[in-house]
Amino acid sequence: MQYLLDERQKKSTLRNLTLPKPGQTDFSSNDFLSLSTNLRLKEAYVTELRASNLPLGSGGSRLLDGNSTYAESLERDVASFHGAEAGLLWNSGFDANAGFFSCVPQPGDVIIFDELVHASVHDGMRLSRAAQTVPFVHNSVADLRRVLQGVAELPSTCNVFIAVESIYSMDGDVAPLQMIVNTVNETLGAERGHVIVDEAHSTGVLGFEGRGLVCELGLEKEVFARLHTFGKALAGNGAILLGSQTLRHYLINYARPLIYTTFLSYPSLALIRSSYELLRSGGAVSLQSQLHQLTELLFKALQQLHIISAAARSLLSIPSACPQSPIFAVQLRQPRDLAGYLQDKGMMVRAVVSPTVPRGTERVRICLHAGNTVEEVESLVGALQEWCERQPGHEEVEGRGPEQIRARL
Repeated sequence: MQYLLDERQKKSTLRNLTLPKPGQTDFSSNDFLSLSTNLRLKEAYVTELRASNLPLGSGGSRLLDGNSTYAESLERDVASFHGAEAGLLWNSGFDANAGFFSCVPQPGDVIIFDELVHASVHDGMRLSRAAQTVPFVHNSVADLRRVLQGVAELPSTCNVFIAVESIYSMDGDVAPLQMIVNTVNETLGAERGHVIVDEAHSTGVLGFEGRGLVCELGLEKEVFARLHTFGKALAGNGAILLGSQTLRHYLINYARPLIYTTFLSYPSLALIRSSYELLRSGGAVSLQSQLHQLTELLFKALQQLHIISAAARSLLSIPSACPQSPIFAVQLRQPRDLAGYLQDKGMMVRAVVSPTVPRGTERVRICLHAGNTVEEVESLVGALQEWCERQPGHEEVEGRGPEQIRARL
């Protein structure tokens, strides 16, 4: 083991746990709506705990002693919020994806997946009995069509599962979901083609009251299954898989990550309910709006930075279009150097390198939050410019500093 760790150290790909520094501005976490520090949610959570008089631990796996009327009621309410027939709670989104893809596809079936889907999907596919697992080029409907046409001639008993995400966590780009669904229906038909959408990063962010991309597009009846997680915008933990009653019952019988693990604690369930009550009451609508306004602001500021700074143009690759999500990937050759500089400036960002992302696409990942301010975003862009101008071979152009970026927004 130590040999492998040493090899990663040599390649500068060794992972280590880090601790947040007090007082840093959060441009890193997935707390998109800033609900983890929201007083209204905290008060609602405490009220829910007191009113429900719940125990602490669940007491066992869901199939033994861990089930409750509280959990089943929560599943129905969350499913209703997202316009789904049924839902099944999981301890994490990772467990849900791994459980689904390891047991739902049957021998002879095919799984087609976007090449950038989450590691949990890959783990599930490795355990799957599917005959084939085939990637397609990220967010390319044309390549998806090519792959679908390649399996369309398989026997009609062969089911095809198509795995995509609504928002991809490292680039922040949104799947062309309507086109994906149309292409699957045109190529295979709704009876054979089953679209599965991981909405982990769109929960609370996209759609009316944060219902997600599927609901935003009105595709609730067009997708086979959806995954919503609670550990990002909703400030809790756990996840729910949405689909039919038949799918729910099947997973209860065959999904090992569900069957053989202790279920979520009652305080976790109470927090999930409190977060969804906040969404349902419209309490997060203004936060969602603020988040998208800050996203537009950062995009415009990064564009302006490229206009006024030759150093930034040569060193930083920024999104070419305004993201629909609060996740920005600023790609560069020295992401750790830039991340360290920004951290020293009091801004929490993270460098993301291979093998988490493909080699050559290393980046600093910037996440915005409803609790960020305009001034914080402007300071971030100013610090990006300062770092670029300090690099060897680049000199700051007089009179074109951060104040010029601010003046043009």
